[in-house]
Amino acid sequence: MKIIYVDNNATTKVAPEVLDAMLPYFSERYGNASSMHSFGGGLIVDIRRARTQVADLIGARPEEILFTSGGTESDATAIHAALQSYPHKRHIVTSRVEHPAIKNLFERYEKNGYRVTFIPVDGQGRLDQNALFESLREDTAIVSIMWANNETGVINSIDEISREVRSRGILFHTDAVQTVGKIPIDVSHNGVDLLSMSGHKFHGPKGIGALYIRKGTKFKPMVVGGHQEGGRRAGTENVPGIVGMGKACELAGRHLGDVGTRVRQLRDKLEHALLHSVPRSMANGGQAERLPNTTSIAFEYVEGEAILLMMNEYGICASSGSACTSGSLEPSHVLRAMGVPFTAAHGSIRYSLSHYSTEEEIDFIIAKMPPLIERLREMSPFWKQAAEAALH
Repeated sequence: MKIIYVDNNATTKVAPEVLDAMLPYFSERYGNASSMHSFGGGLIVDIRRARTQVADLIGARPEEILFTSGGTESDATAIHAALQSYPHKRHIVTSRVEHPAIKNLFERYEKNGYRVTFIPVDGQGRLDQNALFESLREDTAIVSIMWANNETGVINSIDEISREVRSRGILFHTDAVQTVGKIPIDVSHNGVDLLSMSGHKFHGPKGIGALYIRKGTKFKPMVVGGHQEGGRRAGTENVPGIVGMGKACELAGRHLGDVGTRVRQLRDKLEHALLHSVPRSMANGGQAERLPNTTSIAFEYVEGEAILLMMNEYGICASSGSACTSGSLEPSHVLRAMGVPFTAAHGSIRYSLSHYSTEEEIDFIIAKMPPLIERLREMSPFWKQAAEAALH
């Protein structure tokens, strides 16, 4: 059975070019980059090249890139650095629709005495910027707002928000894990101080990420020990991962045009077809600016888990939300914050495409989804009740 993979916001396949670039560092060039001998120490040149490749993709300087183990560590490192650098500031601002890597972290800080302001979003998932700006105080240590939502793809006005926040003398961090490689980013022209990214979201390997730290930003390391990463993150360098992420960034830069045009057209074709062929369906955040590869479609009166299981029978891989929360039977906190009705939130499916997605795959999904939903609704007592109520 052929796999139709439209769960690229959860993870992506490693690009063949990335794998080829990484392989020598598992066998032929396996040295420790912190070694005095050239067999290991010479790998610093490869790390430096990868750092430049990452920086080039987001408009940064190489020295502003810190390698981490992934997006979650990058987020935690950014927040730790801000709060440790400004210990007298005990207020944090974020949104109600952040990824669990930020949401759960801030909830922990809240239990430990920090005051956290969670900014609401409207029914399309758009941030209430006025509420954000009004929440800023003298003791605000950091504002953390995701660049684009991992479930709906809704994009926040990061340039505008970051400039206003920085003008108040407050650090600004953005979780750009879902954004990098999908839309152009240039941190040299906005007010972002700290930006998180993860290699496996744009065809790089898992276990490697990066944190952009604007030059001049106060920074206290979270992981201490050795001298690696300029003393900003201790631990033996993951050279294969770093090289792979660098190559993935280089490729992502080349493919931005394809993602913004062809992939967007495929996403729109899928979305329009399903909304027109499946009654009582809607696109979550469909009226907002979104990532070109993402659509979240709610099918009312059907369980998302049941939809995914039946899709799996056809080899279609999608998600009911964030991969980090897919084990929960509760509706997504993102859709709840948007005010999506319970009957729709429970039946929401996220389709996320990639550079490798094809029109044939989209046509296959379009053919299978309507009868699939109809079959599930025939087994749903809630759908029958809704149909009877409509008749009266």
